[in-house]
Amino acid sequence: MTSCEPGDRSSDLRAPLISAAKKFAAENEKEKLCIDDMLQKYCGEFGPWQVWHFVLTSLAWALEAFHTMVMIFADREPSWRCLDGYSGCDSNAPSVCGFTPGSWEWLGGPVSSTVAEWGLVCEEKYKVGLAQALFFGGCMIGAGVFGHFSDSFLGRKGSLTAVCVLNTIFGCLTAFSPNYWGYVVLRFLTGFSTGGVGLCAFVLATEPVGPTKRGAAGMSTFYFFSTGIALLAGIAYIYPSWRELYIASSIPSFLFLVAVLPFLSESPRWYLVRGKVNEATKLMRAIAKSNGNHLPSGVVLTLDEDTNDTDHHHETCLSSNDKEAISGSLIDVIKSPMTRIRLFLAVAINFLCSVVYYGLSLNVVNLDTNLYLNVLLNAVAEMPAYAITAILLDKYGRKPLAIGTLWFSGIFCLVGSLMKSIGIWKVVRMVCGILGIFGMAGTYNLLFIYTTELFPTVVRNAALGCATQAAQMGAILAPFVVVLGGGLPFVVFAACGIAGGVLAFYLPETLNKPLYDTMAGMEDGESTPSTATVCTSTV
Repeated sequence: MTSCEPGDRSSDLRAPLISAAKKFAAENEKEKLCIDDMLQKYCGEFGPWQVWHFVLTSLAWALEAFHTMVMIFADREPSWRCLDGYSGCDSNAPSVCGFTPGSWEWLGGPVSSTVAEWGLVCEEKYKVGLAQALFFGGCMIGAGVFGHFSDSFLGRKGSLTAVCVLNTIFGCLTAFSPNYWGYVVLRFLTGFSTGGVGLCAFVLATEPVGPTKRGAAGMSTFYFFSTGIALLAGIAYIYPSWRELYIASSIPSFLFLVAVLPFLSESPRWYLVRGKVNEATKLMRAIAKSNGNHLPSGVVLTLDEDTNDTDHHHETCLSSNDKEAISGSLIDVIKSPMTRIRLFLAVAINFLCSVVYYGLSLNVVNLDTNLYLNVLLNAVAEMPAYAITAILLDKYGRKPLAIGTLWFSGIFCLVGSLMKSIGIWKVVRMVCGILGIFGMAGTYNLLFIYTTELFPTVVRNAALGCATQAAQMGAILAPFVVVLGGGLPFVVFAACGIAGGVLAFYLPETLNKPLYDTMAGMEDGESTPSTATVCTSTV
C-alpha cells in the first residue's frame, strides 16, 4: 500500500481551488464593451461590410418611392380633345365639366389613368384625393404596426421581408382593380405595407454603423428615395397604362425579396436587446473580419446599461451566454419624462415638416409642363439638399441644422406668399417654392437620423414609427392646404416651417453621443456627464 505525505495531499486539495480562482479572475479581466465602442475600437465604423450592407438595405427606399409616387401618374387627369362633328364641346375650356357626353375623349384612352377609366372629374374629382389620402392613412397605420414588430419578435430584417411580400401582392392586385372602391381598398393595403419599408430599412442600414459615421450614412438613405422617384418617371413613360404601371412598379419589390434580402444580416443591436448575445457576438466578429480587423476573444458584448452600472458590474454584465430578452413599447417611452418630451417634439416636428414637404411637392407637380419631366426635375432638385446637409451634419450637429433648414424653408415660403401671380413675380414665387422644398428636403432627411438617435434600441423603431405616423398625417393634410389657392398655401407652409424650427430648440443634441440600447442605459448615460459619451468598461 502506498502512503502519501500530508504536504502532498494538501497541495492536491488546493490545486482545484487555485485553478478555479485563476479562471474566475481571468473571466473578470475580460473587456466589456457596448456595440458603439466595439465598432470604434475593433470592428470598424464604416468599413466594407457596413458599406455593402448599407447600400443593399437602402435599395428598399426606391421601392417605397415606387409605391408612393406612382399615384402621380396613375391618378393624373390626362389631356382631352373635342371630337369632330360634335357640338357641346369647347377646346379652350379649362375642364370637361359641362360638356355633352360623347363630344370629347381622353387622349390615350380610358387605360391612361384611373381618372379616365372611372370618370373621376368634376363632382367626382374628390375621389382622387380620397384614394391618395387613404393610401397615406394606410402608411400611418403600417408605420406604427411594423415599427412595433421590428422592435419585438420579427426584428428589422423580418419586418422588412414581410412588407416586401405584402407590397408585391397588393401592388400587383391593384392593377386588377375591378372598380374604384376596390382600387381604394388595395391602395390602402399597399399604404399599410409601404409605411413600414422606409423605417425598417433605415434602422437596419444604420444600426451597424459606428457613431461618428452614422450621421452621414443616415443622411445618404434619401438619395435612394429620390433615385426611385426619378426611375419611376422613366417607368411611367414606358408604361402609359395605369394598370401596367402598377405591375411594373411592384415587380422590383419581388426582385428585392429574392435577390437582395437573403444577403442582408439582422441588426446586432436587435440581437443584443432580445437576449441573443451569441448571435450578436458572431455578427460583430464577422463585421470585424470583413473589415480586415480582429475582435479579440477576451472582449465581451454588453448592453450600455450594464457598462454604465459600475456599482453592480459583476452581476449585470452580459457574458457570452444568452440572456433574457429586453423589450419596450411606446408605453415605456411615455412613462419616462425624458423620452416623453422627445417623442412629443419629434411627432410635432415631423408633422409640420411633412405638410410643407408634400405641399410644396404638389405645387411643383401642378406646373403646366411635361409631367414626366416635372417629376424627374423635382427628384433631382432634392439631391443637393441631401449632400449639403450630410456635409454639415457632423460639423454643426443635428439640432442647429434642423433649426436652420426649417427656418430656411419657412422664410422662403413667407416671401413666396407675398408675391403676386403675375409677370415676373410668378417666377419669383416659383423660385421661392423650389428653395422652400430644397430646405425642407434636407430637414426631412435629417429628421430620420435625429429621431433614431433620440431613442434607445428597445423602442427605437416604435418611436420612429410614431414620428412616421405623424408625417403621414401631414401628408394627408397637405393636399387640402394646396387647394386653398393663391398665396394662402405659402402662408401655411411658412408658419409650419418657422414653428418647427422653434420646437427643435427644445430637442437635445445627439452629435457624438452613443446609440443607447435600453431605457435605463439612456437615463443613466444622459443624467451622468461622465458616462454620457462613454459605454466602455474593463474590470
